[in-house]
Amino acid sequence: MAGSRFQSSGLRALRPVAFGADPSGERMARIRRSPHFKDGVFQNPGGTARIRPSGPTRDFVKLYFDKDSRSRRAPKDAVPVHPTTLADLSRPPATGLRLTWAGHSSVLAEIDGHRVLFDPVWGERCSPFPFAGPRRLHPVPLPLAALGPVDVVVISHDHYDHLDLPTIKALAGTDTLFAVPLGVGAHLERWGVSAGRLRELDWHETAKVGGITLTATPARHFCGRGLRNTQHTLWASWVVAGEKHRIHHSGDTGYFEGFKDIGADHGPFDATMIQVGAYSDFWPDIHMTPEEGVRAHLDLQGGDAAGVLLPIHWGTFNLAPHAWAEPGEWMKDAAEEAGQAVAFPRPGEPFEPAGKLPEEAWWRAVSGPIARPWRRPRGVEGVAETSRGDLDLAGER
Repeated sequence: MAGSRFQSSGLRALRPVAFGADPSGERMARIRRSPHFKDGVFQNPGGTARIRPSGPTRDFVKLYFDKDSRSRRAPKDAVPVHPTTLADLSRPPATGLRLTWAGHSSVLAEIDGHRVLFDPVWGERCSPFPFAGPRRLHPVPLPLAALGPVDVVVISHDHYDHLDLPTIKALAGTDTLFAVPLGVGAHLERWGVSAGRLRELDWHETAKVGGITLTATPARHFCGRGLRNTQHTLWASWVVAGEKHRIHHSGDTGYFEGFKDIGADHGPFDATMIQVGAYSDFWPDIHMTPEEGVRAHLDLQGGDAAGVLLPIHWGTFNLAPHAWAEPGEWMKDAAEEAGQAVAFPRPGEPFEPAGKLPEEAWWRAVSGPIARPWRRPRGVEGVAETSRGDLDLAGER
């Protein structure tokens, strides 16, 4: 037995620090008590979600490494990053709510006098290793320190493109609090965040930070950082409610009917931050297309085209076979059909949902043509969606 303990301890010592830590002790006991934990793993709403590519592996490999496909998955020139400064963010938002998209799923939300930072990823790669893995397609818009004080950092789940070791270590040296899904606190504690600064929540649990309330809400995804994907850390979407404003961050998720319940319980929202990138027919259960993202936003708003939708989880890392700028281009069409207001800020560009929205399709200047397989003809009543074979291209209008 002593030899077994030594071996186990030795394996933990060899575990890369970026892998984080597995839940144990009282944290693991709490996980086992969760109504969403069954048969040794966290369960998805709406039934089992496929978390590995479906279909023949050779088809996926052929598509992913196709020369033409690869060329479309990166910008053709430098992405026009907004030169955000500390001065831009030091002035309080005139309307009480301001969002600054820093790329991918990272958003600074200034809401009713509080500052909430969602899924901050300032690292060069979303990977456990500094020499391999998806690399940024554009620089960070501003240094992490230039954001100024942050009241709470909110993490949606523990994948590398949402929970970034270098970023968390930098924030661990501040006095900010961290709101995380159940089990994710084990990673943060290993990286230097004290237990007293953690607010670790199961779905439907809430925490108060000053004058805002944070609620972990369901999502349809999965988790894991190490070689063994134990599904012992939860994934979540998040609701943040202030005195006058409400916002929703989807995290990573496939579309599911639960968005309607979240909207009924917590909405309507002044703004939603909705994942609409890194989708594929190979994994349809765990990421949303732009069209599904619009549907999710409408569900959150009780069926109405209301509030502002900010598309996230696109433009920063190459994580799927689709073209780099496709999520932005397709979102523009999907939202227009629904009559939904959408913000398209450059990375780092602050905007207030109640003010003038950034609407320019800035990606077109640095992108190749984007296929639009589902766009409906304008002004034609009762016409079905265009088939996937009938493509038109961005800019050819």
